[in-house]
Amino acid sequence: MIESPTGKLKGATFKYIESELYGYSDTLHEITFMRKNLIYCSSHDDENIGGGRRNVVNRPTERIGTQLMVHKKLRRLEELADAIESVYVLLEREKQRLVKLKYWTKPQCKTWDGIAEDLHITKRTALRWRDGVVYAIAEKLGER
Repeated sequence: MIESPTGKLKGATFKYIESELYGYSDTLHEITFMRKNLIYCSSHDDENIGGGRRNVVNRPTERIGTQLMVHKKLRRLEELADAIESVYVLLEREKQRLVKLKYWTKPQCKTWDGIAEDLHITKRTALRWRDGVVYAIAEKLGER
């Protein structure tokens, strides 16, 4: 387990959050795709064959809004993207550069040594900054 200021974080959780940082742009694209798919491609079939009142909202705007709120995968992706974005916005400029260089630059050609050299810090400092970013995201997500 890896130590954090607020407690311990499991190694698998740490790796999961790091993988989500690597795939942040893909997450944003998937959120956009899912939202458009729910809004524009939802077919509404009447399944009430026997009569009586339907318990499904009939108005299209409310139905789409309900689908967007109830969709579990979409909510989880949005929660993840919001956590990453809110932590990133609060970071100092150098730490934001670290996140951009390590996680959002493609193709990734630099090692931690190269990134530390670009930021004019030591490798250990870069790794501490990374740990701080990952722990902050984990705290936002409620991970342990």
